[in-house]
Amino acid sequence: MTRNQLLEVANFLKQHKKINTIYRVEDTILKVEFGKNEAIFFDLKKGDSYAFLKSSYKVLKRYSAPFDIVLKKRFSNALIEKIEVEDGNRILKFHTKKSSGYKEHKTILQLEFTGRNTNAIITDENKIILEALRHIDSFTSTREVKVGATLKDIPPREFKSKDETIEDCEQFLKDEYLKREEIKLKVIKTQKASQVTKKIKKFQSLLKSIPSPQEIEQKMQKAYSDADIVMANLQNIKSYEKEFTLVNFEGKEVLITLPKEAKSATHASELLYKMAKKLKQKLKNSHIERENLISKIEFYESLKEMIENAKSLDEINLYIPKAKKNEKRKKIDSNIEIFFYQDYKILVGKNQKGNIKLLKEANASDFWLHVKDIPSSHVIIKNSKKSLNLDIIEFGAKLCVNLTKLNKGNYLVDYTQRRNVKVREGANVNYVDYKTIAIVKE
Repeated sequence: MTRNQLLEVANFLKQHKKINTIYRVEDTILKVEFGKNEAIFFDLKKGDSYAFLKSSYKVLKRYSAPFDIVLKKRFSNALIEKIEVEDGNRILKFHTKKSSGYKEHKTILQLEFTGRNTNAIITDENKIILEALRHIDSFTSTREVKVGATLKDIPPREFKSKDETIEDCEQFLKDEYLKREEIKLKVIKTQKASQVTKKIKKFQSLLKSIPSPQEIEQKMQKAYSDADIVMANLQNIKSYEKEFTLVNFEGKEVLITLPKEAKSATHASELLYKMAKKLKQKLKNSHIERENLISKIEFYESLKEMIENAKSLDEINLYIPKAKKNEKRKKIDSNIEIFFYQDYKILVGKNQKGNIKLLKEANASDFWLHVKDIPSSHVIIKNSKKSLNLDIIEFGAKLCVNLTKLNKGNYLVDYTQRRNVKVREGANVNYVDYKTIAIVKE
């Protein structure tokens, strides 16, 4: 923040006479509450520290470090004596007092928006440091920030920043948050979309590596033919020969190469027949393998589109959650994607294999969703109750529509508990006692 912006913020806050409480909502973000629905946030991130307003802010964890304990003790229900910006510096100070028993404690919260040395420091009225967001020792800086030490002043300097006029400070503080969130959203979208793109390229590469049915059939016919010719010419093949020319049943000469591991001509014919049978089975299953890979590619293309259309960071984190530190990644089925929404586990089939497995492993009380009258991903919402909140159903239905290769438009999604779904064949089902929800794919 510039010094002029900080002065405007200080003036804006002077309307408040009391602090209800101050606490951290993220590692570097403090929330100062003044009254009902009245609060200001300070992000003390090095290199980009600023103040902002936001009507609601999701608190991911409760902090209980010594700094947080002192914050609560000194500033809960504390009266504001003065709010000021230090001369020649980008430092905002809250001067407060609070009665405790027979004593009156005077405390200063010093928020330093000073680039590399950005900090939040709590001192008493004599500048003795009680706690700090960042402790700084004498080896790191000549200005030590340590509990019990006296806080030294930062030498003032002359700011050459342009005069800035903020007509509406409240709107300015709201815009500050939105501006940074928009930048952050673009960066996260790019990162997450890149992760999904890598998966798409991986499956595209696997798809390209699968031989065509024509190629497999040619190799199969050759293996059968070579096996028949070798079997018919066992007496003419010398034991040391691995490659030779023989006449086939049509009177044409053909070059035959025996398998390296063949111990004899008879063994070679057995190996060739075995190879031909494997190729026959591969030919039978090649279209299934191709369809599974194409389904996975389409699934991840849809997921990438959802990320690119996301309106917030929270929405993106629903699609690709942040990995927790030191968390061992559980091995999951590659044909199933897992999402979490309001503590509910939601599973989506990426292809027919995934859909079949979901139907097989779901519990009777789990909820099953499917796009009405259209082939789609099957969705299972893990559940132990008779009903689910509509917003949980709606999120699962959106996944069902958006992760199926469908054009933009209006769709209906049927949902019921798994006990009401009867599997006919593969992932084809009949179901009863269901409800329907309308979903728009944008």
